[in-house]
Amino acid sequence: MSLFPMFLKLEGRRALVVGAGRVGETKIRSLLQAGARVRVVAPRATARVKVWARQGRIDWAARPFAARDLRGAVLAVVATGSEPLNDRVARLARRLRIPVNVVDDPERCDFYYPAVVRRGPLVVAISTEGRSPALARRVRQHLQRSLAPELGRATERLGRERDRLLSQSIHPGERRRALLRLAREIPLGR
Repeated sequence: MSLFPMFLKLEGRRALVVGAGRVGETKIRSLLQAGARVRVVAPRATARVKVWARQGRIDWAARPFAARDLRGAVLAVVATGSEPLNDRVARLARRLRIPVNVVDDPERCDFYYPAVVRRGPLVVAISTEGRSPALARRVRQHLQRSLAPELGRATERLGRERDRLLSQSIHPGERRRALLRLAREIPLGR
């Protein structure tokens, strides 16, 4: 199997999470960070998930999953301890052509959560195609220690410079060379 790596724009789009335990909470947090409108369906939830619901950051339905919960979702994440429920949600999502991730069940996943290193708008995602999340976490930790913390600010600065150059009527090759030169000046490591 070979995965197609991509970054998905979720800002303002609905994501469904079935399950609100510790694992579900981490998935919800990452979807919130991406700006998704998160709908959570679970009879019970962690204290943090309850706080997000009270704050209006998520829509929590404190009940069992129903097929109607998939309506309007652009992706679904299933984080329950019930294999029959996980299977049911995955099958329904696929029938509706909604990509689904069943936590810790690579065979039922259409996509995987990568291990992520963030430096502002610079995002590095690491995947083992579901084979070893532990190794992906280890690589993430290595990159966290290795990559310069200033890379986020540098990326912002390069973005402003790119916008400025794009607004000028200069030859695309000259613009590309200028941007490459600026990117080469940025120290990557600590």
